[in-house]
Amino acid sequence: MNGRYLRMPHVESGMVVGLFGGSFNPPHEGHVLVAETAIQRLGLNQLWWMVTPGNPLKNHNNLAPLADRIALSEKIAPDPRIKVTAFEKALGQSYTARTLAMVQARNRDIRFVWIMGADNLKSFHRWQNWQKIARTFPIAVIDRPGSTLAYLSSRMAKTFDYARIDEDDARRLAFHRAPAWTFIHGPRSSMSSTALRSARTA
Repeated sequence: MNGRYLRMPHVESGMVVGLFGGSFNPPHEGHVLVAETAIQRLGLNQLWWMVTPGNPLKNHNNLAPLADRIALSEKIAPDPRIKVTAFEKALGQSYTARTLAMVQARNRDIRFVWIMGADNLKSFHRWQNWQKIARTFPIAVIDRPGSTLAYLSSRMAKTFDYARIDEDDARRLAFHRAPAWTFIHGPRSSMSSTALRSARTA
C-alpha cells in the first residue's frame, strides 16, 4: 500500500473539507452520489473518502483487505476533489470520535463537516461517544433510500433538533459552530455494499 494513504491529505488554510468515513466494502455508486452531493451542496474544496480498517459495529468476516478497498475507491471516485485516504490505519484505532479529535487538533485552520448517509443516521446513537462527535464538527446527512424520515425519527435528530439548520443554508454549515447539522434531500441510489456482497456470494 502506498504510504500516502496513511497520511492525512494535504490541505490549505481556510479550506472547507468534508469527512466521509466508511468501510467501503465494497465502494459503490451510492457512496459516490453521497460524496458528489456533499461537494456540490456544501461547497467543499475537498472530501476525504476515509476508508476505515474496520467498523466496530459490523461483522468483519467478509471484510476485503484494506488495500483492495482503497484501490476500488480510487477507481470509482475519480473527482480530483475526492481524496481517498486510510490514515485511521496509522492511528491504530477506528472509533470516529477519537479520529475526529485528532483531525481537529492537527488542522486548526480548516473547516470540517462530517458527512454521513441517512441510513447511518438511524443507528448513529449506537456509535461510541456519538454526542461528542456531534459537538466536534457540523454534520451533513445525505438522503438515502428508505431513510428519508430518519431526520425526524432518529435519536440523534431528536437530541439535536435545536441545532438543525435548513438545507437551503447548507453552504454555510461549515461556518456554524458544532453542534449543527442539516439533512440534504436529493437523488438517491438504491445500491448498498451489503447487497453487492450478497450478489457476489449467491
